[in-house]
This record gives sequence, structure tokens and C-alpha cells, in this order.
Amino acid sequence: MARRTSLLARGLTMARPVMADPLAPRPIVAFDFDGTLTVRDSFTAFLKWRAGPSRWTAGCLRMAPDAASYLFHRNRGRIKAAAVREFLAGVPREQLEADAKSFANYASATLFRPDALATWRRWQQRGAQMVIVTASPEVIVAPFARGLGADMLIGSGIAYDHDDRVIGALAGPNCRGPEKVRRLQAMFGEDVRLTAAYGDTSGDTEMLAIADEQGYRVFKGKP
Repeated sequence: MARRTSLLARGLTMARPVMADPLAPRPIVAFDFDGTLTVRDSFTAFLKWRAGPSRWTAGCLRMAPDAASYLFHRNRGRIKAAAVREFLAGVPREQLEADAKSFANYASATLFRPDALATWRRWQQRGAQMVIVTASPEVIVAPFARGLGADMLIGSGIAYDHDDRVIGALAGPNCRGPEKVRRLQAMFGEDVRLTAAYGDTSGDTEMLAIADEQGYRVFKGKP
């Protein structure tokens, strides 16, 4: 019952794909996560939730130099890595995954846009391959993706040491802008073409460009 009142309460796993011609290629539909499916940045919300008010405030103060330098370099990957270093360094992978699952149960009812979910379910019912492509770390978004019934999750990675603890850095490039297309090409082939794609920032421009149906800031609903 607790599960139903969390992820299922928002209808995230109610839709199921209909039977399709097994010989016909399934359309690929890609959704950005933060700001598109959701009303706010999930990674920031997770860090704030996990840290608690005092730790969050102290951490943000320590990150002030990183925030100041961002005004000049505008590298979102660098500021994200700084946040990982400040709030997650040393956390065991298993603990981080458990925390992400708890956060998904806590936040799902207030995070998702209802009109975005309706579009997600509509494509799902039509048998599309449902892909979330996000700049947020995969480990944080994974529980939400499972709740949505996503076929695939593509996101930024967090680096771990030999003891499987967060080292305070990203594993690979920040999954934003051209990197989203590179990751889709790695998964589906160089000539990948999306049936539809949805996003809300300039970081989604390249992904939208390879889609037949381009949904830019089309979702406005509030939880």
C-alpha cells in the first residue's frame, strides 16, 4: 500500500504498451527529465533533501567560490561536479542508491507535471521505446525511471573509487547539449532518428533537432 501511495499514486506505472507488430520498428521517444517531466531540478532537490537544512546551507556557503566561477566559465558539468564533491563524496554506492529510492518515494507526488505524464503514457500505450535523457545523475533519476516504466535511462554518471564510494566527480561528460545526441547515437546507432522529443532548455536543442516531433516547453502543468 505504501508503494501505491507514492509512485503509483501519481499514475506513474499504470500505463502499459499495447501489442504492436513485432516486425515493425518501435518508435523512439525521448524526454528530458528536469523541467520537462518535472517542475524542478531533481538533483538539487535530492541533495537538499538528503543534506537537511543546516548541512545544505553550510554546503552552499562552501560552494560560493564555485558558484562565482560559474558566472565566468558557464560549465554546468563543473558546478555539478562541485556539488557532488561537497554533498556526496565518500558515500557508498549502495547507500546512494537506497537514498535515491527513498527520495523518489518522498518526492514523486509533488515533482511531476500531469500533462507531461499524460503525453508519456500516450506514447507508451502506442508501443514507443520510452527514453529519459537527462543531465542529472542516472543514479538519482533511476527510481523515477523505473516508476514511469521507461525502457531506457541516459544520464550523467557519478564516479566511484575501488571501494565503491563516491569520489566527488562526474564519470564522463555532463549529459547535456550535443552529449545527449552522442549518447543516443551510442545506444541506437549514428543515424538515430527520434519520433518525438521533449525538452525545456538550450541543453535539449540538439536532441530536439533529430526528432520528427519537437516539443519545446510544451508542458506547463503543476502537480
